[in-house]
Amino acid sequence: MSVIQKNNKKLIRSWAMFDWANSAYNLVITSTIFPVYYTTITNTKEHGDVVRFFGIEFVNTALSNFALAVAYLVMALTLPFISSYADANGKKKQIMKFFTTAGAIACMGLFFFKLETLEIGIICFVIAAMGYIGGVLFNNSYLPLIASVDQQDKVSAQGFSYGYVGCVTLQILCFIVVLKPEWFGISDPSLPARISFLMVGVWWLGFSLIPFKYLPHIPATRKGEGLSLVEKVKAEITSVWRHIQQIPEIKKFLPAFFFYSIGVQTLMIVASAFGEKVLHLGATKLIGTILLIQLVAIAGAFIMSAISARIGNVKVLMLVVVIWISICISAYFLTTEIQFYILAALVGLVMGGIQSLSRSTFSKLIPEDIQDTTAFFSFYDVTEKIAIVVGLFSFAMIEQITHNIRYSALSLSLFFIIGLLLLVRLLRYNKS
Repeated sequence: MSVIQKNNKKLIRSWAMFDWANSAYNLVITSTIFPVYYTTITNTKEHGDVVRFFGIEFVNTALSNFALAVAYLVMALTLPFISSYADANGKKKQIMKFFTTAGAIACMGLFFFKLETLEIGIICFVIAAMGYIGGVLFNNSYLPLIASVDQQDKVSAQGFSYGYVGCVTLQILCFIVVLKPEWFGISDPSLPARISFLMVGVWWLGFSLIPFKYLPHIPATRKGEGLSLVEKVKAEITSVWRHIQQIPEIKKFLPAFFFYSIGVQTLMIVASAFGEKVLHLGATKLIGTILLIQLVAIAGAFIMSAISARIGNVKVLMLVVVIWISICISAYFLTTEIQFYILAALVGLVMGGIQSLSRSTFSKLIPEDIQDTTAFFSFYDVTEKIAIVVGLFSFAMIEQITHNIRYSALSLSLFFIIGLLLLVRLLRYNKS
């Protein structure tokens, strides 16, 4: 394989199109239409917000959070091995295709999700999440291969901005179907949302064909030549782990990233359910609010990238984490729609920035001569996924015990505070 030309605009645009493709899942399924649809169909006059899943009773939103937590936990436990296998055998793009296809098909399967098919729906929900997680890992791992260190903040922000524009575009199309079903001759009240889930799967798989066509094949690493498959994977993981142990910046960044990711990722996932339960805003206002968040996030990603060029990534991350702490505390006292919209705009501003900068910060900490970037990024992704598991389980458990989602939101501020304190340790490193 020829040497990859870094900062090639066509290649970067193709890479960013993967964010365009899969962010539709993150918005429609994780954040907007699916949570509202799920909360609505599982809240009945007979049983309230309690559902039976394989014979076990759960609070409806607790069940969905537990299910997502299981998906993230499974992926967190397996990603180091999957990524090491991919690097050791030159199968980065093939496995990226596998996860994307599985996730997209599971999204299409949600078209059949009704209350009477709760178990099947939750299983599809979990598989879609696993497909999304796997695809993102491999896409992230291309960043240090296609962009030079000085361009990685900008390129990472470009990827997230493509993602936000793409998901908002599809969200608007879904929004039309949900709000104006009569335009399409739809009389079944559950059908518009289910059509949206089908559209997500088609969009996700269809636009992923662009990066799959243009992203280069990465050859197998030479570690473990002549060894068995298991020995190759073990050699790859051991090699990457030794590298990480020799990079103090990464050793200090990952714990900080872990704690503030607990708060960021959990809040992004539960925002719609929180708004519906606390203020009963309804589908139209909630989906409109999430659209506002995505649009603001486009600007947020580039604003944070520009500021980081002046004062450094770590200082910007610290500033953003402080804002997240204020959001958690404010959510506990939330009482009006106006307050919710203000918080939503604030979330949008810092959401794009913290995700983009976190990815590029870690990418810049990886030595430039490293080629097995998938295995390196697996530690980043595992850290994030375990953080989501902890966040969702703690959020769901607190709600399950107290039956008050406000306490769950407030508890997330503690994780942000710990993350902020750990970020202080990185201030001495000028590279980040």
